[in-house]
Amino acid sequence: AEQLAREACEIEIDILGKPIGFQDQYIAAYGGLRFIEFNQDGSVCTQQIELSDSTIRKMNDSFLLFFTGLTRKSDDILVEQKQNIYETSGILSQLKEMAYTAREELESSNIQALGELLHESWLLKKQLAGKISNPSIDNLYESAMRAGATGGKITGAGGGGFFLVYCEHDKQDAVREALVDLQELPFQLERDGSKVIFNYRRKNNYY
Repeated sequence: AEQLAREACEIEIDILGKPIGFQDQYIAAYGGLRFIEFNQDGSVCTQQIELSDSTIRKMNDSFLLFFTGLTRKSDDILVEQKQNIYETSGILSQLKEMAYTAREELESSNIQALGELLHESWLLKKQLAGKISNPSIDNLYESAMRAGATGGKITGAGGGGFFLVYCEHDKQDAVREALVDLQELPFQLERDGSKVIFNYRRKNNYY
């Protein structure tokens, strides 16, 4: 998994010159629910967060995922975010501390705290670059919150794509109704990372 993640980073960042970080490659390679620390010396530490089956079920049942119908080029957002990094260093530090808090809450099986943390982190994230949110996204977010969600975020760089919402089960129908124009997708935590599902080898010109 470590080799796969590093080679993916090398291809995307070093060869293709994409203005991205390491998070997506590492979680895709390792899978599961993990706490990942990216150190200044270039090393990466990954820790599996061990949860009971009942807590995992609760998490799967507490998140709703929607496609906003909005598409964007993430490079533009990430370039601006990188340019703003010194001005927004305080916000980034707060987001970092929230990750540690979220790990503690998860390990205590306090799933409800995730909604509040998502809300706080989304308000901070929007300040990192101008195109992370827009009036359409803000309206979607406010509609979900009025309907009973306790937090949410646009996944990835922002600006469009997928909208992840934390909502207690008894409020979910109201949230779905508030976001009725959006396509809902199934949400479930993935236990495994990248793996070979088909290995095709050609030998002696026979198939």
